[in-house]
Amino acid sequence: MQYLEFGIRCLIGTVLLAAAVGKAASGRSFAAFTSSLDDLGLVPPRAVRPVAVAVVAGEALVCLLLAAPWAGLPALGLTGAAVLLLAFATAIACAVARGTRAVCRCFGGASTGPLGVRHIVRNVLLAGLALAAAGTMPRPDIGSAQPAGLLVAALGGLLVGGCVVALDTIAGLFRPLGPVRTTGSRRPVRPGR
Repeated sequence: MQYLEFGIRCLIGTVLLAAAVGKAASGRSFAAFTSSLDDLGLVPPRAVRPVAVAVVAGEALVCLLLAAPWAGLPALGLTGAAVLLLAFATAIACAVARGTRAVCRCFGGASTGPLGVRHIVRNVLLAGLALAAAGTMPRPDIGSAQPAGLLVAALGGLLVGGCVVALDTIAGLFRPLGPVRTTGSRRPVRPGR
């Protein structure tokens, strides 16, 4: 069970680290996130920037707690991650219910897709995983973990975390392209000519 918990810590850490770094990577990325937060219409205009700073700081703090080697801090990090993710899911659900077409800037300024149900589901599932892992944190009486098992768990968490970060891009691969327009008919080219 400790390997699963460690893999989930790596998954959640990957997602929140990508989110924090993506938003704080440049002034332009942070401005895009702040603008998208304002577009949600859930925060008074004068509080948008402080809330944006708090979100990035919260994501970074959770990452530090998840990586902490001291007993108890990773469980606190998983619980904090669940709180953040459920708050994000609630905010997105409110915005979607009101018909807001705000762009997802969850991982910085590069995103272009509007917030939707998949973002709510993603955050709720991640919060559930975080809470489940927090409840199964290794106790001192459990034997020590094998380095190879931890490595496999970490790689699995990083891989799944990377897929979660790329969710909008992956979803975009399955969107219909729309009607194909042709400008004129061409005769098929036969092989050998």
